[in-house]
Amino acid sequence: ALIRETVEDFRPMPMPIERLSKGDPAYPVQLTRYLAHEAPDSVAAMGNLSILSRRKLAIFCSTQCPTTLTVQIQDLIQALAQNGLAAIGGFHSPTERRCLAILLKDGSPIILCPARSLDRLRIRRELRQPLQTDRLLFLSFFRSHRHRSDVEMAFRRNRFAAALADLILILHAAPGSNTERLCRELISWQKPVYAMDKETNQNLIRLGARPLALDNVNKLI
Repeated sequence: ALIRETVEDFRPMPMPIERLSKGDPAYPVQLTRYLAHEAPDSVAAMGNLSILSRRKLAIFCSTQCPTTLTVQIQDLIQALAQNGLAAIGGFHSPTERRCLAILLKDGSPIILCPARSLDRLRIRRELRQPLQTDRLLFLSFFRSHRHRSDVEMAFRRNRFAAALADLILILHAAPGSNTERLCRELISWQKPVYAMDKETNQNLIRLGARPLALDNVNKLI
């Protein structure tokens, strides 16, 4: 099934695209460390590459997220936005999009990974100013002809973003969902994977995710 990505609403914005190939000094070594033989041969980048050198938090959430978590998620993301972490992810699910809006408003540096090529990318208006002021970086490993996303591409994109991250926060993963499948794999990488400490996330905590309460956000810094 095709899915609509966050960035595909408006006319293309002229912006140079850099290609980072394996062996280039700028190619992220985390990709080969965590994705091994699946690490992409090259990565396309648009925006401020220096954000890659910052401490990065990947944020993921299932498309279906309990409404009882909405306020807590907003408070958690606002607290994280004040701690200087760069956020990375696809920001595609409804909850992820709300997180992106908070991060944009609070001035956080962001790495946005579309589940498609950067060629002919259409960029939403609210992303243009952060891109022009060096607060935003687009990254993609998809080939130039992949202009439409599907579910498997989105899953591969999330693995890519998680490989680049120093810390991972899963706001919610419905049982049996691709987000839960992702969480299982990321825990096997032995990266710090956190889940909101709520009853609806017990499936993630049983998998090995570390419970995170709103009053204990400092452990992510």
